[in-house]
Amino acid sequence: MSSTTDASTGRAQIAARTLRTDRWWLPPVANAAGLAAWVIYATVRAFMQDYYYVPEYGYLTPFYSPCVSTGCVPEASHFGQILPDVWWLPYAAISLPFLLLFRLTCYYYRKAYYRAFWLSPPACAVAEPHKRYTGETRFPLIMQNLHRYFFYIAGLITLINLYDAIEAFFKPGGGFGLGLGNIILLVNVVLLFAYTLSCHSCRSGVGGRINHFSKHPVRYKMWTFVTKLNTRHMQFAWATLVSLAVTDFYIMAVSAGWITDLRIVG
Repeated sequence: MSSTTDASTGRAQIAARTLRTDRWWLPPVANAAGLAAWVIYATVRAFMQDYYYVPEYGYLTPFYSPCVSTGCVPEASHFGQILPDVWWLPYAAISLPFLLLFRLTCYYYRKAYYRAFWLSPPACAVAEPHKRYTGETRFPLIMQNLHRYFFYIAGLITLINLYDAIEAFFKPGGGFGLGLGNIILLVNVVLLFAYTLSCHSCRSGVGGRINHFSKHPVRYKMWTFVTKLNTRHMQFAWATLVSLAVTDFYIMAVSAGWITDLRIVG
């Protein structure tokens, strides 16, 4: 029997694109549909510039946090108003680009959209249609190496989301309040922290450059905790997309008067 492998190409020399008989195309199609739907929704909401704040209960959607445009409702501008109010500039234009870059350069999302949109490769053991691949060594993919820096900024923005969630427990008119919106905001922040802390850059930063964990027991415990989160990074990545959309839609619905907030206290 002759060899089916050509060392010069490094790939099996078979006529078929793949020998897989399962529905290998289903995950990339589902990923493409899910990511496209989320991007369309988020883009529309970011430029809608309305129904982002509930003044009665202090609910601020994370899509507009921090709200730093002069067009923002003053009560929603927890960190001042420094951007001009123009239709093509989102109210949270300071944070949104960095959050987008953090997710675009995320190790899991790279796998998801490389396979879903670029077919590079579409699935394991399935040949990609591209004749050559230069890796992440040229523009624009070389920008993927900036992921760790976007991680730092995303962590700061997540802290701002936490501040917004805590602030919403104290109604603008005074007094403590608790409603379904507060619970949704808090769950969203917990998931955002889980996604951010499970990042590969976070794991590397916590446990990297240590030759002997026994000499660094605190960092070892931190690294162990982050490692456990890291094994669920994919799940947290999708869970946060869902929680962000649900949180935003709920606040939009309450702000627009489509539904009323379910109040528990106050």
